[in-house]
Amino acid sequence: MPPATTALGHRTSRALGTFATLLTTEAAALERAHALLTAELLAVDAACSRFRRSAELWRVNHAKGRPVRVSSLLGEALTVALAAARLTDGDVDPTCGTSLVRLGYDRDFARARRHTSTLRQPASPAPGWRSVEFDPALGEVRVPAGTVLDLGATAKALAADRAATAIAAELGCGVLVNLGGDIRVAGPAPCGGWGVGIADDVSFDGEPGAGGDHAVMIHTGGLATSGTAVRSWRRGGVQLHHIIVPATGLPARSCWRAVSVAAATCTDANTASTAAILRSERATAWLAGLGLPARLVRHDGTVEIVAGWPSSPSASLAGNLADAH
Repeated sequence: MPPATTALGHRTSRALGTFATLLTTEAAALERAHALLTAELLAVDAACSRFRRSAELWRVNHAKGRPVRVSSLLGEALTVALAAARLTDGDVDPTCGTSLVRLGYDRDFARARRHTSTLRQPASPAPGWRSVEFDPALGEVRVPAGTVLDLGATAKALAADRAATAIAAELGCGVLVNLGGDIRVAGPAPCGGWGVGIADDVSFDGEPGAGGDHAVMIHTGGLATSGTAVRSWRRGGVQLHHIIVPATGLPARSCWRAVSVAAATCTDANTASTAAILRSERATAWLAGLGLPARLVRHDGTVEIVAGWPSSPSASLAGNLADAH
């Protein structure tokens, strides 16, 4: 019998520069689940942060073109990031770190957004994901001197996938992990599924409440929302955000303010939602072709849904989750 929703454990904390919400189908499992989640997020941050001098990725970005041995965790994160670039024809490109630095996102976001002076350097196109040399067998990566990798959203989505599946396997309960809108569920779902509220226009530090502009029920897989208001900042009177067009090094000027996608994993969902922002009007046909349920919101609030995303509030996405591969 599915677990009752009345037994849910719940905790929200800060991690990876955003909020981390954890739900378990058994309240008694919450403390152990939270310890497992915390350990996973600390490990991901130590591997994938481009701001911490002690992080592996920082060493890769500052190796001046020399090859660097990396851990299996950073190797997995690199594999995921390069796969996202390949599957989106280069739209979701991990070499956009250089572009973000030029736009002022050159330190932890909470600190970077406090600087509002005019930018001193022009935009910088991304060198391109094919410039990254990664040998999984050797666990060795090399990027050209001056290239800055930013694993950003794909690493956060991977963390949600890894944490949720590890907690469900270790504790045998159902679990939902939400890292700033990157959601993964694993194990047995509550009766009726996991209720997820989706906000269409959340800015940085906008912590999720019980509601949202839209709500769905999910039973398995991943769900991600990407938007131009999240991680946005102003420099010299110009509004900027973190979803970068690799060819220009500038923030995407999309017809969508937010895109939510459901997929087999959070990593796949995040890759698709980010690419949809970048593809603008072309996104609906692309998502429909992949069979990925999605909800796309224009700047005027108009909503479009594709590939079986439910049209009624709080409807279920069960059975509609697809694999972006």
